[in-house]
Amino acid sequence: MDLSFLKELGINDLNFGTTTGTVWNDSGELIESYSPVDGKLIGKVSTTTEEAYNEVIKKAEEAFLSWRNIPAPKRGEIVRQYGEVLRANKDALGRLVSYEMGKSLQEGWGEVQEMIDICDFAVGLSRQLYGLSMHSERPKHRMYEQWHPLGIVGIISAFNFPVAVWSWNAMIALVCGDVCVWKSSEKVPLSAVACHLLLQKVLKDNQVPEGVVSLVTGDYKVGEFLTKDSRVALVSATGSVRMGKIVGATVAGRLGKSLLELGGNNAIIITPDADMNIVLAGVVFGAVGTAGQRCTTTRRLIIHESLYDTVKEKLKNAYNQLVIGNPLDAGVHVGPLIDKDAVEQYMYAQEKVLEEGGSFVVEGGVLSGPGFESGCYVKPCIAEVENHYQIVQHETFAPILYLIKYKELNEAIALQNAVPQGLSSAIMTTNLREAETFLSANGSDCGIANVNIGTSGAEIGGAFGGEKETGGGRESGSDSWKAYMRRQTNTINYSTELPLAQGIKFDI
Repeated sequence: MDLSFLKELGINDLNFGTTTGTVWNDSGELIESYSPVDGKLIGKVSTTTEEAYNEVIKKAEEAFLSWRNIPAPKRGEIVRQYGEVLRANKDALGRLVSYEMGKSLQEGWGEVQEMIDICDFAVGLSRQLYGLSMHSERPKHRMYEQWHPLGIVGIISAFNFPVAVWSWNAMIALVCGDVCVWKSSEKVPLSAVACHLLLQKVLKDNQVPEGVVSLVTGDYKVGEFLTKDSRVALVSATGSVRMGKIVGATVAGRLGKSLLELGGNNAIIITPDADMNIVLAGVVFGAVGTAGQRCTTTRRLIIHESLYDTVKEKLKNAYNQLVIGNPLDAGVHVGPLIDKDAVEQYMYAQEKVLEEGGSFVVEGGVLSGPGFESGCYVKPCIAEVENHYQIVQHETFAPILYLIKYKELNEAIALQNAVPQGLSSAIMTTNLREAETFLSANGSDCGIANVNIGTSGAEIGGAFGGEKETGGGRESGSDSWKAYMRRQTNTINYSTELPLAQGIKFDI
C-alpha cells in the first residue's frame, strides 16, 4: 500500500503527539490506528490528559476574547483560505480518510469536498448573520435583535465521517465568533490530526490567536471532559443514540447547550407509481454505501405488494454484481466495516432476524482469504422481515437491508414512522398526491424527507438532522448557524420620556 499521502499531509512519524497550538500533549498513552482495509498499523496518537485538556480550555478562553472581536467577514476570509488549502490537499486527505475509515476512495474525496463546500457556505454566511427589527408599542423606541457568539464550542465527531461533520460545526462556529475544541473519534485519529495541521498553518499565517481551534484525542473519558465542563458553552455530538442520551443529560445537568446528531433507521417507500429506472440506484447506494455505516443509510425498504417480487428480484441481481474489496481501488463498491466489533454486531443482527422469524433474500457473511486479511469485510445482505421485529427497530451500523410489504400509502407512512429514530426518509413515486402527502404534516416524521432520491447524500445547503431519538439537532446549512450563537433583544429609547410597556403608569 502506497502511503505517501501521509507525508503530503505532514504526518511523517508513526508516533504522533497532539498539538493545540502551544499546547503539546505527550501522555505516553497512545491510541493505535489500524486500517480496516488491510489491518496494518497506520500510526499512533497520544491521548489527551486532563491536565493538557485544562490547558487547552484555558487557551481557548483567552483566544475567544480577541477572536469574537474580529469582524465576521474577516473571520470568513480565514475560513475561505482553509477551503483553498483543502482543495490543494483533497487527494491526499481523501486517501487518508478512505484508508483509515474504510470507505471508498470516491466517498473519501467526497467527504473532503463537503469540507470545501461548507467553507464556501461559511464565507457567505459571515456577511449574513442577520437579526430582526420589530416595531415597539412605545413611541420613539426601536427594537431589534442581534446575535453574539457563545464562546467555546465542543465538537465530538464519529468515525464514519472522520472530517466532514467536524467541519460542518467548526466552520460555522468560527464565522459566528466561537472558538472550537474538537474531540475526534478514537477510531480515526490521524484524519483529525491531518485536518488540524492544515488548519493550524492557515491560522498561524493569519496571526490568529492560539487556541481558536484545538484538538483533543482519546476515548469517551476525554469526551466527558467536554460534556461536564461548564466552560464549554455548546457540545455538538455525533454518534449513537446511547452516547447522545449520556451527552444530552450531562450537558443539560449543567444547563449547557447541546446539539445532537444521533442514529437513523431510514426507510424508502416504493409506490406503484415509482420510476423503476431510478429506484434501484437510489436503494443500492443508500443501503451499501460506506458499507452501511452512515447515519442516513437505507435500512428499510417499504414496498407496495404489487411491486414487491419485482423489486426483490432486481435487488438480488444488483447485489450479486457488487464488488467488495480494497476501497482505494476505483472499481470497488463496498469496503470494510470499521473494526471487528462492528463485524460482531453485523453477525448478531442476522442471528436476531432468523430468531424473530425473518428470512434472507441475499445471504450475508464475513469474507476471508487474500485481500480480506483484516477480518472486517462482510457481504451486504437483504432480509424479509416485519417492521415490528426488535432488531428492525434497532440501528445496526452495517449493510443489512430489510424488506417490508405494504398495501396502502397511509400504512406505508405509518410503518416508516414506527421506529424510535427520525433522521432521513424517502418516497419513490411520480404521483404528485403521494409525494405531497409524504411531505405533509401527516407524512414522514423525519428531519429529512426526500422524493425520488434516496435517504443518503444530503447537501450542505440544507439543515441536517432528525427528530425523536435522532436528537433534534441541526447542522450545516439553512439557519443552523443560530445554534452556535446567543440571541439578544435590544430596545433603544430615543425620546425624552420613559413610557412603560403595556401602558403601565409608575409616577414618582
